[in-house]
Amino acid sequence: MKMREELTILLVEDDPNDVFIMKRALKQAEIPNPLQNAIDGQDAIDYLAGTGKYSDRTKYPIPSLIFLDLKLPYRNGFEVLRWIRQNPPLDTTLIIVLTSSSEERDIQEAYRLGARSFLVKPPTQRMLVELMESLKDYWMRHNEYPTPV
Repeated sequence: MKMREELTILLVEDDPNDVFIMKRALKQAEIPNPLQNAIDGQDAIDYLAGTGKYSDRTKYPIPSLIFLDLKLPYRNGFEVLRWIRQNPPLDTTLIIVLTSSSEERDIQEAYRLGARSFLVKPPTQRMLVELMESLKDYWMRHNEYPTPV
């Protein structure tokens, strides 16, 4: 089954090391989808709203999949989730929380606010690659996505 390579992924992550590691893991897992990076919660909202530097939707398309860290400057991941779910055109956007927290209250709140999955960042690069390979198989090969609005 062919992967939906045209689907854009948005990584909402403020740590440049984590961004680098994630890009490398996606490449090693052979996920060729375009990857955009928002560096904080407000940047993610600006990207999703298509405001400011993100107004060019050809260059910054609406993502079909968002990897969202919870611990972000300016606006945390919960605030980003809340904002997304208050904007009907983004209702169907797949949001996977990928964070260092494994606290039960964070898991409960993320799902309550509309996350579709909650993953704790693996401690090693190899484990992250394995996680991305699993995600590729399920989310990128088998899952059906609605057309982005």
